[in-house]
Amino acid sequence: MTDEQDVKVYALSTCGHCKKAKALLNECNVSYDSVEVDLLDSEERQTVLEDVKALNPRCSFPTIRIGEKVIVGYKEDEIKEALGIS
Repeated sequence: MTDEQDVKVYALSTCGHCKKAKALLNECNVSYDSVEVDLLDSEERQTVLEDVKALNPRCSFPTIRIGEKVIVGYKEDEIKEALGIS
């Protein structure tokens, strides 16, 4: 089920929408990797921001990758749909 999907969340530590997205994933018992972009050192941050821009050219947060699908922002219905949760 959802554990098989590769889920990655690019977030900012101060972002309310990012916190809500991670809380939703936790509630749904989805394992995911989370990167708090603003807490990285400058060199690592630049590398990660390039990854985010490749998924989301506007580079806004949260940027969530679920398998091949990219969801920008906290969109509960889209996140659940991408995870196969109703």
